[in-house]
Amino acid sequence: QVQLAESGGGSVQAGGSLKLSCAISGYIFSTCALGWYRQAPEKNLDLISTITADGATNYGASVKGRFTISQDNLRDTLYLEMNNLKTEDTAMYYCATVSVDGYNYCPPEQHFRGRGTQVTVSS
Repeated sequence: QVQLAESGGGSVQAGGSLKLSCAISGYIFSTCALGWYRQAPEKNLDLISTITADGATNYGASVKGRFTISQDNLRDTLYLEMNNLKTEDTAMYYCATVSVDGYNYCPPEQHFRGRGTQVTVSS
């Protein structure tokens, strides 16, 4: 059974930094990418960054240039380094397995998501 557990959230002032971690246990297909979602109050779940098994990364426009996704070699820890945080980054952040294209396809039985970690950015 795959389990994902986020940590590293907290409260920070605008312009500050945080680094989120996601501990991953269990077997994940090599075709599954890993990603970070976030959900602000009364907003939809938003996929903000992904990384494939071979290290190809992608970022949403709202975080590009400020956030960096990475994973360790064994893919048992996923990271999200967040710099120059803005109040609009306030949200619950989740790590998950994701599909990014036809090659990096994650079948439904491999769809997993953690319980989230809260990030609050104050002005």
